[in-house]
Amino acid sequence: MACFCPRPISLNRFGPSPQIPQPPRIIANPQQRLKRTRKFITLACQTNPNLDDTSTKERLVVEPSNSKGTSSPQDAAAPSSSSSPPGLPELPNKDTNRKIAIVSILAAWGLFLSSRLDFGVSLKDLTALALPYEEALSNGKPTVVEFYADWCEVCRELAPDVYKVEQQYKDQVNFVMLNVDNTKWEQELDEFGVEGIPHFAFLDKDGNEEGNVVGRLPRKYLLENVDALARGENSVPHARVMGQYSSAEARKVHQVVDPRSHG
Repeated sequence: MACFCPRPISLNRFGPSPQIPQPPRIIANPQQRLKRTRKFITLACQTNPNLDDTSTKERLVVEPSNSKGTSSPQDAAAPSSSSSPPGLPELPNKDTNRKIAIVSILAAWGLFLSSRLDFGVSLKDLTALALPYEEALSNGKPTVVEFYADWCEVCRELAPDVYKVEQQYKDQVNFVMLNVDNTKWEQELDEFGVEGIPHFAFLDKDGNEEGNVVGRLPRKYLLENVDALARGENSVPHARVMGQYSSAEARKVHQVVDPRSHG
C-alpha cells in the first residue's frame, strides 16, 4: 500500500534553478569617451598641425600690412587673387585691353588693304598687261576692249574686278586698254560709239562686236560676257548695259608720243 508523508513537501527546500551565464558587458569608460571626443574635435579644427599659436598670430599681424605696400612671397606670387571678390570673374587688366586694341587695329588695317585696288592694282598696271590692239585683232582669239582715262574715277574703281577677270581668262581672251585721251584712237571711239567710260566692247575671234557694257556695274556682267567669249558663244548675255559712268567728252586730248603705244 502507498504510504503518505505527514509533512507536506516545501518547495523552498529545492535549490535555485541553474541560470545560463551571460557574457560580460563592456561598458565604455565615460572619461575615455569624453577624452576621445575632445581629441577628435581638436583635430577637426586644426588645419595645419605644424603651426602653433605663435605662428598663427604672426601671420595675422603680417597680412594687414599688405595695404601699406609690403607683402609676403606667397601674396606676391598671386597678386590678382585679391583684386576681385571670390566667385566673380576677373576683369581684364590693362595689358589685356592693350593686346585687344592692337589686334583690332591690325584686323581693321588688313581689311582696309584688302578693299584697296587688289593690293595696288591700278589702271597703269592693267595697261602694262594689255595686248596691243592690232595684235589682239590678228591672233584669232576673242577680245575685250576697254576705253578708259586716267582721271576716270569709275575706271579706277573697277580696275581690281577687271584684273581678276583678266587673270582668269587671259589664256583664252585678249584684253586691250585704249586711252580716250590719246588721239590715236579717234576712229575707234567713233566706231564703237564711246560716249561714257569705262566702255567695254566684246569682240568675237573675227573682231565683230557682240555687245558692250558701260559704267559701274557688278563684276558678274563682265565675268559672264567674257566667259561667253571664251566658250565661243555667238552672243553675250549682257549686250547693251549701262551704269554710272564718266563722260568721254571731258577727255583731255593729247598727241601720242610713241606711235606704237596702245595706251
